[in-house]
Amino acid sequence: MRRQKVRAAVSIGAVAALAVAIGPAAATGRPAGPDTVVVDCAGHPQVRPGSYLIACGDGNNGLVDLHWTQWGPASAVAQGVDKVNDCVPYCAAGRFHSYPVTVRLDNARPGPGQQDRPQYTVLRLHYTADTPPRTPRDVTYPILGGV
Repeated sequence: MRRQKVRAAVSIGAVAALAVAIGPAAATGRPAGPDTVVVDCAGHPQVRPGSYLIACGDGNNGLVDLHWTQWGPASAVAQGVDKVNDCVPYCAAGRFHSYPVTVRLDNARPGPGQQDRPQYTVLRLHYTADTPPRTPRDVTYPILGGV
């Protein structure tokens, strides 16, 4: 008898934990969590990435150590580091330098053929300390690509 009560309690606990984990997904048929994405250089949708390559062609500029404080349908905000190659004397021999930044993603629009999955189309950087040479404190990049 005691064994059946323990087994029943364990089963109820497991079902409750599963219900909490899938919560809204069961009602909508879609995965729970934010639907807005940022598209990476390979065209893959990302949610709260830990790093993000800005210079897709040569890899000489990218964001690392991203810690997201906001991720929603209108915008996303993170603190992180912009790693920029100085390309001195040329890019293959250059050194990467780190610059702390606040990152903001904006202007979410539906991706091509993905009306229910918007993607951010604007990346804004605000350098919180030094900036790379000849770079203003605030920089805006378009995010190209499709989901």
